[in-house]
Amino acid sequence: MNVPVVAHRFLLYRPAPNASPLLGLVDDAQTTVRAVLNTKTGQAYSSLFSLVSDYPELSVDEKLALVPGSKRPLDKVEKLAPLPGRDVLCIGKNYKDHAREFQQSGFDSSDKNEQPSHPVIFTKRWTSIVPDGHPIYTHPNVTETLDYEGELGIIVGKPGRAIKKEDAWKHVWGAVIINDVTARERQRDHKQFYIGKSLDTFCPMGAFVVPSSSLPWSDLHLTTKVNGATRQSQNTSELIFDVPTLIETASMGITLQPGDVIATGTPYGVGMGMNPKTWLKDGDVVEVSIPPLGTLRSPISSTPLPAVSTLPSSTASAAAADSNLVRLPSGKALHVEVSGPADAPAVLFIHGLGGSLQFYKPAIDAAGLEQAQRVVLFDLEGHGVSPLASGELSVEGFADDAKAVLDLLGIKEASVVGHSMGGLVATTFAAKFPNVVKNLVLLGAVKQFAPAGQQALAGRAATVRAQGMTALADTIVKAGTSALTQSSNPLVKHAVRASVASSPVEGYARACEALAAAQEPAYECITAGRTVVVAGREDKTSPEATTAFLQEKIKGAEVVWLENVGHWHIFEDVEGVAKVFRDAL
Repeated sequence: MNVPVVAHRFLLYRPAPNASPLLGLVDDAQTTVRAVLNTKTGQAYSSLFSLVSDYPELSVDEKLALVPGSKRPLDKVEKLAPLPGRDVLCIGKNYKDHAREFQQSGFDSSDKNEQPSHPVIFTKRWTSIVPDGHPIYTHPNVTETLDYEGELGIIVGKPGRAIKKEDAWKHVWGAVIINDVTARERQRDHKQFYIGKSLDTFCPMGAFVVPSSSLPWSDLHLTTKVNGATRQSQNTSELIFDVPTLIETASMGITLQPGDVIATGTPYGVGMGMNPKTWLKDGDVVEVSIPPLGTLRSPISSTPLPAVSTLPSSTASAAAADSNLVRLPSGKALHVEVSGPADAPAVLFIHGLGGSLQFYKPAIDAAGLEQAQRVVLFDLEGHGVSPLASGELSVEGFADDAKAVLDLLGIKEASVVGHSMGGLVATTFAAKFPNVVKNLVLLGAVKQFAPAGQQALAGRAATVRAQGMTALADTIVKAGTSALTQSSNPLVKHAVRASVASSPVEGYARACEALAAAQEPAYECITAGRTVVVAGREDKTSPEATTAFLQEKIKGAEVVWLENVGHWHIFEDVEGVAKVFRDAL
């Protein structure tokens, strides 16, 4: 059978180890993938659930925006299960020949009749979901009757309850392949199917997701092979209970949500029905194919599973509640931490590119600031744990957010500390709100970038979008720390690397673009009582020429040089920075 030409073929993936998940479009040749851009938020889609909600009826004519520079070879990315985090609704005994082989196998304890009178519905636990290529664990202490079931999974788009058959197709968004892996004796002995169907790794899902508008529903042919030998081969339209019946039944008093998956049942040809019965074993490979959904490949392995904490988890689940998340008048939310006496002079800290508020804490502790100062820390939008909400980031926007944080706290005047990009945000803030700034401390602050620097920042954005933050981490450590740090302080090197590698990809990329587009603030408007420029003697990001520029442009600015320090001042010389804080704040 020829693979139909489809308008959209989706894959959830990581472009690099530890990178954030991205939803991508796979090309017709199925050799490359490019991240899909959410034009409402300006950031890449990170889950299929979001796209299904945004496009409940995705037309073949819909031209989805793609993230520039995100094209990656398909064999170089980590494939993820497309719809994790929710139990899968499953249909049992839904092909006549399979219903017969199941009833005659001795493992069917669900019904005396060969063919069911109503759809048989059960669920597979969401923790059983694994992506294409992930091993199926044999669970030798649980089962000796490991079996496969290749199935067509339908994906709900438009939500609904009590959906009528005649309206059912309006609620079907697309399809994906499911392997309903089963421990047969557990299925038999526990009467209901849940236990035998829900062991970890028992729900491979993939390889690709295709929307309804590109699917020939009456001509989808399923083939399952074990070690290259065909075991199942049947058209998926030959169901006992068709898709509209399944939708009507599954929604009978029950709400179906966008992204819900219904596995429609398996054809004849499972291992249980063979003579003699043939179970999957370590080293086998199961491949379930449905053009144009690709081939879902699953090796069988007796290698014990990793610790529970590293099993696949939901990319759709909500993050834990953040009690420090503050909603600004603009509608965006930022993570804000405030400490120290409420009536003490305030100090606002603004971190740099690839950093978070955590960068400042060692120096704050070393200087004892929380004893006599009201310390205000926040993660810039798209950094740390502050979510990315804007369509476009800008240095001036960061400065406005800083002012909004102070306003919400009722702070009329504060000393301001900025590091790296945060230094440019701080000078922009001080020029725009001069009456608010008491004193100004700039750690390795940057200025407007020349064209070459702007191009370099654009390159960084493209690199992390394509390869993740780890692709830059080692380069930044080498370029951003002093020779002494690199030769004799592994703790600092790894702290810098961890800070960069853990930065959210799209927030970092968009901040790179914001920094590349930033203009010089009106330095002449800065009226801080005292300005101290803290410079690392080996800082390549904010070199001596930048320090001299800032000293010249900001009236009365002082310079404090830190020896054997690159661009990560607090990590490399926490006592030196703490001394400046105690003196200037």
